[in-house]
Amino acid sequence: MVHCGNRFAAPFAFGSLPVNPIILIPARMASTRLPGKPLAVIGGRQMILHVLDRAREAAIGPAAVAAGEPEIVAAIEADGGTAVLVADDVPSGTDRIHLALRALDPEARHDAVINLQGDLPTLPAALLRTLLGALEDSNADIATLVAPITTDAEAAASQVVKCACAFPPGVAVAPALYFSRLPIPWGDGPRYHHIGVYAYRRAALERFVTLPASPLELREKLEQLRALEAGMRIVAALVDHAPFGVDTPEDLERARTALGQHP
Repeated sequence: MVHCGNRFAAPFAFGSLPVNPIILIPARMASTRLPGKPLAVIGGRQMILHVLDRAREAAIGPAAVAAGEPEIVAAIEADGGTAVLVADDVPSGTDRIHLALRALDPEARHDAVINLQGDLPTLPAALLRTLLGALEDSNADIATLVAPITTDAEAAASQVVKCACAFPPGVAVAPALYFSRLPIPWGDGPRYHHIGVYAYRRAALERFVTLPASPLELREKLEQLRALEAGMRIVAALVDHAPFGVDTPEDLERARTALGQHP
């Protein structure tokens, strides 16, 4: 079930690296803490549509939703967007976007894929441009985003994923050496909150989904460690602050307040 729309945009030249990116948004209804959250209403508009709006505002390529259920597809198509129904028995959102990519682009025209989580309605569109720009590092397989941790409570919270990376003065992209739920690295100095959006080179995404779950991935419950354990290179782009994801009813109210919109 695919609504084509403007399926293939002209290649977008970001800096010195010409790429033809696509933004894919995995979404499913079966959230344990907020069931049905993609269709939760914020200001008369469903949350998944707010996320799709952020993708459109980035203006870096077409955007589509990889949906776990027909009702999500219906909501996207009613808004004039592109959606692909992907079986809900896939292991992860990364597998979901991979299947959607193959359905939308079997000719492999898109050589960069942004995985934008469907529960980030307040993410500034400019961050997606920053994320794509990080792939200008020719040795990077995957790019992601980090923001400074500002409180001890944030550093200690296990739900806040930390990235071990370091940014010399004037540098805003650095290798991501490890991810953990613990407050890494040790010692004095800045720590960084990982923001769970990714830009993949297509070949990297194709490789990643063939890899088995890795020991550290299973131990930390962090999928990105699979890539690091397989020798893939992840770079982190530094941004000012981390947008919050909507996982609970309280988060939903916070998003409504942040967007100035209530049902």
